[in-house]
Order: sequence, then structure tokens, then C-alpha cells
Amino acid sequence: MDLSTANLIPLANQAKKLYEESEYEQAAALFEQVYQQYAAAGDELNSAENKNNASVALLKADQPQKALDVAMGTDLVFAKSGDQTRQAMSLGNQAAALEALGNLDKALDLYQQASDLLKEAGEQDLRSYVLKSISSIKMRKGKYMESMVSMQAAIGDKKSPSMAERILKKLLGLIFKN
Repeated sequence: MDLSTANLIPLANQAKKLYEESEYEQAAALFEQVYQQYAAAGDELNSAENKNNASVALLKADQPQKALDVAMGTDLVFAKSGDQTRQAMSLGNQAAALEALGNLDKALDLYQQASDLLKEAGEQDLRSYVLKSISSIKMRKGKYMESMVSMQAAIGDKKSPSMAERILKKLLGLIFKN
């Protein structure tokens, strides 16, 4: 980081604070400023990170097409740097936007890619979240058995499942025992 980008950290922190306060459109606008300045300084990784943050904020602000547009290609930046976790999160952000836009098949494909990357990276809790999204889409598409298998994998991967997840895990275990 050089002096030209050092001032971006407080701006990014302000955007995160706005996000936590559910001021999603304002947060997205600040993240956009941050990623544009990082891009202008030639810092691809930090630009991509803040594009993903803007994408999440835009999705929360019910702007899925903008969220998708902002996140597109960030997975390639992370792949180039060898960061599987952030690559997977980027794919997950794109998948969530596609899901909100009703493009379930493409969303399912990207969620599956994210799940595979997270499995390779050993990110069990993040993978569990992605597997739940996969399960939800499969349920919506009428693929009930596939949905239950995905949910069983999601819960099985979690380090500290909630009480409801433990109960669901037992029920799914009973279904698949036969």
C-alpha cells in the first residue's frame, strides 16, 4: 500500500459501518469510491475486495443486477492471486445476485464452484452456508432428494451447528439410513 491508497482504509471502514447500520445504498456508494480508487492505483486485489463488498451491499439494497455487474470478474482476480477463499466468496456473491434475478441454473452452477473451492480451502463454515443456498435452490426447482442431500452436507460440515441444525441433521440421518 502506498500513500495514495492509505486514505482508503478509513473510507472502507466507514462503508462497513454504514453496512452494519443497514444503510446499504450509502455503503455501496462508498465501497464503489474505494474500489475505483484502488483500481486507479493499480491495486487489483483491494479493488476486487471492495467490489465484492459493494456487491453484497447492493444485493441488500435490492439491486441484484448492479450487484452482479459489480462482482463480475472479481473471482478471476482472486484466482490469479491463488486466494481460493475470496475467489469462492466472489462466486457466491455472483450466485446470490443471479438467484435474486431468478437465474437459478446459473446461480446453482456458481454456488457449486464456490462450494468446491471452499472444500479445497478447508473453509467448512463458509461452505456450509453455500451448501444451504444450493439446497434452497434445489428445493425451489422441485429436486427434493438432492436438496436434502445438500442440506445434510451443509449441516455435516458445520463445526458448531445450532440446536435446530442438530435436530435437522438427526432427521436427515433417519431419512437416509434406509
